Formats: sequence, structure tokens, C-alpha cells
Amino acid sequence: MRVLFYYSSPEWTGSARAFADAGRVLLARGYQVVFVCPPASAVEQNVASEGFEVDPLEPAGSLLGESLRLRDILLDRFAEAVFVHTEHEHLIAACAVRMAARGAVLRRTPAGARFEAGGEARLATWLAASGFVFTSEAERRAAPSLRGRIAPVVAELGVDVARYDEVRPAAPQSTGIRPSDFLLVCVYDPSGRARAATVLRTVALLAPRHPELHLALVGPGSDAEELRMHAAALGINRVVSHLGERDDHLSVLRAAHIGWVVADHDTGSYAALDLMALRKPVLVDRGAVARRYIADGITGMHLPPGDAPATAAALAAVLAREPEREAMGQAGRARAAREFSEQATVDALERAIEGARDRSRWIR
Repeated sequence: MRVLFYYSSPEWTGSARAFADAGRVLLARGYQVVFVCPPASAVEQNVASEGFEVDPLEPAGSLLGESLRLRDILLDRFAEAVFVHTEHEHLIAACAVRMAARGAVLRRTPAGARFEAGGEARLATWLAASGFVFTSEAERRAAPSLRGRIAPVVAELGVDVARYDEVRPAAPQSTGIRPSDFLLVCVYDPSGRARAATVLRTVALLAPRHPELHLALVGPGSDAEELRMHAAALGINRVVSHLGERDDHLSVLRAAHIGWVVADHDTGSYAALDLMALRKPVLVDRGAVARRYIADGITGMHLPPGDAPATAAALAAVLAREPEREAMGQAGRARAAREFSEQATVDALERAIEGARDRSRWIR
């Protein structure tokens, strides 16, 4: 079975990781896997470093141009199932499949994201056999109906907790954090700007009574000037590190005492799972998609959105109780292994792939 993952953005995100993680397990199960992504991009660098076959696809600037180039890759690779994320990717892949007269398109909706069912999606499902992948049953039920001859599946994000055992903590000198600090790591992406403001205000409230507390912001955009200015305005620059994107982000999470997730969608979901697999208590806003992974009061805490004083009070209580933090971390690891396994995720994706390889559905 030959599977193609088409990811048109150059940015490495949780959604790109979802494809890469699935591809790794599918390879181990005997599938032939190829990634199509922009050349010289963060996505190409990451998937190539994992040993995947990569076909770089420069954006052509037109639907027809990109579809023709993807068609050529489909024919060359003899792919039968094409995974995509966005509505526009769905249309490009459907055109390519139609012109190649082979294959089907499987469109995955990121965790917590709105399923787009506009004109491009309707045209895509007319052009080619399509299936849809969701990360929760509630999101599948909430999605508007589209004609797709492949049954939709629910493939919740999952991780292999054993892979985290080899992760070592980031060296203090590489993060600007003293070995004696109590480290709170906040996983950020630009969607979490408002939630990050609450994190900074919370730390400002706690800092006078907890001089050992240090906040490290990690993730794309976490070193943005506006976040630095906000920290400076609150007078906490000396206890905040803005780490930006890091290749060793798991090592930064390993060094944490507590993790706080403000990123959204797949990026935020993976951050919650990473922290759980690393046995770290996890803080999340009640309105964030990452909360679905965190059992409130058991593996972490659900926080009131935008309420820095209430959050500071809750966090101060956790700071004072090391045995409780340890218990939360152990419970998180057990929950990740039991309820969010990577194998279960790929089992669900395989069901979609089996539907996609049914040649009777390909072209009317």
C-alpha cells in the first residue's frame, strides 16, 4: 500500500507532526510512505531527518499548476491514498487524483479546528473519492455533511510513551535558567497570545513570594517582541526566558516542573500529551482544546480563562505540594499510555486507508 502525505505549508506545526508520526508507524507496518511539501522548508527538514522519502513541491501559484505537479508525483509514486488537511489542499489533491485516474483523498481536520465545507470542498468531493478524519466523535458529529464515498473515521491524537524515556533535560545554560529554579514551561504558538498574557500576569503575581519561580516560553512566536515588552511592563523580565522554536523542545519540557499549554489545535494537543508522557503536571485553560487530554485535579488543572488572580492562587497551592505534583505526573503518564496511544491512532487511520484503496470508488 502506498500512502502520500501532502502538506502545503512550510511551517512545522502539530498538524505536520500528526502526519509525520502516522507515517513513521505506517512505515513500520510495511506501507510505502512519501511526503510532499515545500522545498527547503521546516517541514521538509523534519520529515527528511526522520528518514522519509520526500518529494518537494514548490507552490505553483495556481490550482491547475499545483494539481498537475501533484498528479505527476502520484503517478510516479503510484500512491493510492492522499492525506491532506485544508480545504484548498483537498481540492488540489482531488484534481490530481482525477487527472491521474487513480487514488482517493483523505482529509484530516486538526484537533479542535472548524471543519471547512465550502465550495472548494464540495467540488473536491465531486472530483474524487474522499474520506474524512476527525480527532473526536463530537467533532465528527458537528461537521456538516459532504458527499464522500469513504466512511469517516475518528483518529484521536496519540503518542508512544516509551519513546519519551530517552529524552534528557535541556542543559540550564542553553535556556538561561538556573539549576535551582522552579521551572514553569509554557508551550506557545501565535493562537495562544491572549492566554499567554494571562500566564505572564500570573507569574507577576507569584514572583514576589516565589523568587525561585522561572517561566520559559517555548514554541513558534514565543520570542516575539510584544511578549518581551509585556513581560518588561510587568517587571518580570529577569524570571522569563523567551526560547522561540527549539529542535530540542522535548528536552525543555523534560526540564520543567510544571507545563502550561496555551497553544491551540494539534500543537496544543501534542503539547499536553508530551508533558503527560514526560510525567509533568499540565495546566490548561478550560476553553482550550488541550483540556480534553487533561483530567482536572488528577493529571493537571483546568484554569479559568483570563483570570490571573484565581490562577495564581491555584498554582501557588501546587507549587507548595511536591507529592501532589509527582502524583499528577505519574497519573498523566498512565493516562497517555492507556487512553491516547499512538497505535490506536494509526489503527483508525488504517481503516480510512483501507476504504481509500477500494478501486471501485475511485472514479465514477
